[in-house]
Amino acid sequence: MEALQDVSDAQLVTRIARYDDVALAEVYRRHGGAVYGLARRVLNNNTEAEDVTQEVFLRLWNQPERFDPNRGNLRSFLLTQSHARAVDAVRSLEARKSREVRDAAATARAGYDLQHEFTDLIMSEEVQRALGELPEDERRAIELAYFQGLTYVKVAELLDEPEGTIKSRIRNGMRRMRHLLSDYEVQEVES
Repeated sequence: MEALQDVSDAQLVTRIARYDDVALAEVYRRHGGAVYGLARRVLNNNTEAEDVTQEVFLRLWNQPERFDPNRGNLRSFLLTQSHARAVDAVRSLEARKSREVRDAAATARAGYDLQHEFTDLIMSEEVQRALGELPEDERRAIELAYFQGLTYVKVAELLDEPEGTIKSRIRNGMRRMRHLLSDYEVQEVES
């Protein structure tokens, strides 16, 4: 059996195709430093460069048929793989950072929306409380007109009252509510 240091890269890849882990170790010994060095220069991060290097050699182990000695030497093939993986890693990191910035902005907006939602909830409770303090005839007319969206004419028909009476009840009820809400110190919130 010949010494591995005397075997060509192409022959080592053939052995790797036969699951010869010693052949993979020899390829790594020959080219691992260059693969790592290139990844390190692109990524400027030792850990990420180690991950890329591992990925390149794992890919060679799993898909040795991708190397074609007629198209170039093994070192060039591995360096091309290293560069491509490192660039992909940089893009992935940039995309992740961009997502994190977008998510942070969305979270900030959601906090703002939660604040408005909370304010709306408080206002709703205060409006319900003020509405509950109105006389029954005013409260019922306001509920039908504002909460059910009925016209004055339709409210008048439902309550079997003249339209003018309904308008007066709604107007008086709204005036009382405005006064009650100011007593609760509820003020119009600016958007």
